[in-house]
Amino acid sequence: MTAPGETSEAASGDAGDPRGGEVIPRLAFIGIFGGLFCGYVGLTAAIPVLPVFVRERFGATGFTVGLVVTATALTALLVRPVAGHLADRYGHRRVMQAGALAVAAGGALYFLPLGLPGLVAVRLLLGVGEASLFTAGAVWTVSLAPHHRRGQLIGLYGVSMWGGISAGTFLGAALLPLGYGAVWALSAAAPLVALALVSAVRTALPAGPSGGGGGLHALLPRPAVLPGVALGLASAGYAGLAAFVVLHLQARGVHAGVVVLSCFSAVYAGTRLFIGHLPDRFGPRRVTAWSGAGEAVGLLIIAVAPNLPVAVLGSVVMGVGFSLLHPSLALMVMNRAGPSEQGAAIGAYTSFWDLGVSVWGPVTGLAATALGYPAVFVVGAVCAAAAVSVALCVRRPDARPAAVN
Repeated sequence: MTAPGETSEAASGDAGDPRGGEVIPRLAFIGIFGGLFCGYVGLTAAIPVLPVFVRERFGATGFTVGLVVTATALTALLVRPVAGHLADRYGHRRVMQAGALAVAAGGALYFLPLGLPGLVAVRLLLGVGEASLFTAGAVWTVSLAPHHRRGQLIGLYGVSMWGGISAGTFLGAALLPLGYGAVWALSAAAPLVALALVSAVRTALPAGPSGGGGGLHALLPRPAVLPGVALGLASAGYAGLAAFVVLHLQARGVHAGVVVLSCFSAVYAGTRLFIGHLPDRFGPRRVTAWSGAGEAVGLLIIAVAPNLPVAVLGSVVMGVGFSLLHPSLALMVMNRAGPSEQGAAIGAYTSFWDLGVSVWGPVTGLAATALGYPAVFVVGAVCAAAAVSVALCVRRPDARPAAVN
């Protein structure tokens, strides 16, 4: 039922139009999702190793360690819209292949004695590869998905990324006793597996140019702006949780705060797997509102949590909400972007995540210093509510069939 004076999201194209005749190309998704997973294994295998390596080899300060580890975020932020635009023009497969090659090259360059500036340059190259691999794969996933399954498949694509991150960091730490060379070898080999998987994908979609203009509008399409701003606001809660939940609980005499992070991660992945279809079924605007409210409520529970069980409850509530927020907002972007700008749109949208985490990390740190740790989670809750307000300002699209690149 639609309330009087209100337009049904399903009718306006937000929820999609279920069509039983559409077939999901499972083999193609295995190649794309598997390629993303292996690419992120290669990208993140070095993460638990680099701080020790940089201190041991170069006697680096904490600032330098942080620079080396996070340098990829800078180029990823800048390159995502460009990578999406190139995917629109030259094909998703080609850009994913280029991204996998860049990540493999970065892993191989770890072996060379390039010095500290050279290591930073390698990390910047890896950011280019990560942005290309993820962005092209994301819009490829949407272009292959049946219209009524796009939100769910966007969510599963994200699970592939987080799975690769988890596996990569675990394997990198496990290989360290064998020496840095073993970690570098994994960093170079896993993206080559990704390249093979992506290259094996064969679909009926064209792999050549799909058009698209140039200039700023091509790199920052209008459909990406408001959902992107909402995503950037919502990232404040995640930044605060990752940086301060352990310290927040320690200040209250709870010394198992890492359990909260683990529960959040498990719920985040489980939500995508089991109820990731909700944005398709109920429409992304409605699910965005529920998700933002869930994130805000979960953060407030953590802010006042007197013990570990209450904090875990907050992480569960937050995890369910936050998990569906990204695919819901991404579905808003894709429903509004034209066929020739979908890659640039998803690239620009994802860049708001990088920007948000970069901004909110220091801001929540200032809040913790000035007002105490609970303020971090209150700030995150306010930002989650603001994200919902921004997302609800996004105009519903005219009904249109699923865009195909």
